[in-house]
Amino acid sequence: MNNGGKNIDKNQLSGLLGAVSKKIGVPPEQLKKDLEAGRFDKALAGMNESDAAKFRMAVNNPAMVEKLMSTPQAKALYKKLTGE
Repeated sequence: MNNGGKNIDKNQLSGLLGAVSKKIGVPPEQLKKDLEAGRFDKALAGMNESDAAKFRMAVNNPAMVEKLMSTPQAKALYKKLTGE
């Protein structure tokens, strides 16, 4: 599912971008470009302060994101969000 436990695959990334983009009102393509360029201000502007703080923490700790994404709860949520 996740390339040997090291990275999120393209399908997972696409699903996550889609779910986040809906929540913050930014098209998925734009969100991806902004995040790849390190511009988090647009993503953070659409979030409540609690979610923004969690996002900042995750950006600063990719290992934490990988650990969270490998939990059964995260996998179930991903499947629900992507319709799998």
